[in-house]
Amino acid sequence: MNTFLVGGAVRDELLGYPVHERDWVVVGATPQEMLDSGFRQVGRDFPVFLHPDTGEEYALARTERKSGHGYGGFTVFAEPSVTLEEDLLRRDLTINAIAKDSEGRLVDPYDGRADLEQKLLRHVSPAFAEDPLRILRVARFAARYHHLGFRVAPETMALMRDIVNAGEVQHLVAERTWKEVSRALLERDPQVFIEVLRECGALAILLPELEALFGVPQPAKHHPEIDTGAHVLLALRQAPVSLPVRFAVLLHDLGKGVTPAEILPAHHGHEAAGLPLVKAVCKRLACPRGERALALAVCEYHLHCHRAFELQPKTVFKIIKALDALRRPQRFEHFLSACQADAQGRAGLQDRPYPQADYLRAALAACNRVEPRQFVTRGLEGAELGEALHRARIRAIAQVSREAPFD
Repeated sequence: MNTFLVGGAVRDELLGYPVHERDWVVVGATPQEMLDSGFRQVGRDFPVFLHPDTGEEYALARTERKSGHGYGGFTVFAEPSVTLEEDLLRRDLTINAIAKDSEGRLVDPYDGRADLEQKLLRHVSPAFAEDPLRILRVARFAARYHHLGFRVAPETMALMRDIVNAGEVQHLVAERTWKEVSRALLERDPQVFIEVLRECGALAILLPELEALFGVPQPAKHHPEIDTGAHVLLALRQAPVSLPVRFAVLLHDLGKGVTPAEILPAHHGHEAAGLPLVKAVCKRLACPRGERALALAVCEYHLHCHRAFELQPKTVFKIIKALDALRRPQRFEHFLSACQADAQGRAGLQDRPYPQADYLRAALAACNRVEPRQFVTRGLEGAELGEALHRARIRAIAQVSREAPFD
């Protein structure tokens, strides 16, 4: 029984990246031997075990044979006779198919180190095409290592296109797709994830509402980059490292993809037009409620945020109520961050100030300073109390608007 460190831990160590978790492959062992050694088996589909002390994952060396569609359409063979090289052959990219033995020696049968040096994301074998999820993984790695100069190898991109053309992407399950999308949005260059999916044709299958934005013009006065899809990628690049914020930025302009051709490059009413599209994407990806709620709010109210200084205090309070900001201040902060990324995600305008965010923060703070107690002591309750609080908070916002020179 021999144990090898594999996958991301070896790859990132060679790249000089911090290693946060380690995965191991065990060659020459049976499940019973692992259990007898104190390991705890997890899952039923694959022979994976947790170390009794470290909790790290140890998987028996295995091979796979495609038996159906999608991520789960595989028959697994795990026996003591399976070699390390056979196990590494089933992996997606050569840079993920490097192992290290207990003496620190590298086992690299598929030239992963050479591809690291050449900054190539290259598939290990034609078996790559058997799992459409690998398209998303490659795009995610492209987003992670873009700043180092990594690119998808031409032959791997061609294979990804073949997977798309074969219709395999349609068999991806929502939970697995969301997991990869959510991880990719937290990478250093999330816009690269979208670019790679576009290049291989997968974006049109997975997110046709987003694909529809590319080539759609916007007024040059507000969007020097013109192209709506290009704007979304610029905004995504400006967004802070936050999954709810980046997901909302990704979807905020979907309504522009259905603007009638006769009114282009204007996009009147694109906020309302985008709401059913955002709902459709969220349902398809089975995304969490929090991400869905913020994406809908940003889609509906991002222009209100941009025009904050033009709004009446009652309209500002409408936004605060719509976002449930008095109870969920973090969601309101995420909303402001997404709107700022939208405003700054434009060619040449990435450094322009966005004082609207500070104004709306001050408006929320003013609302929070209105104490219900002062009205309760007057004997108000129920609808009367609610109405008194409503009017007082609007007055508080009006005071902020008069006093603070945010713009």
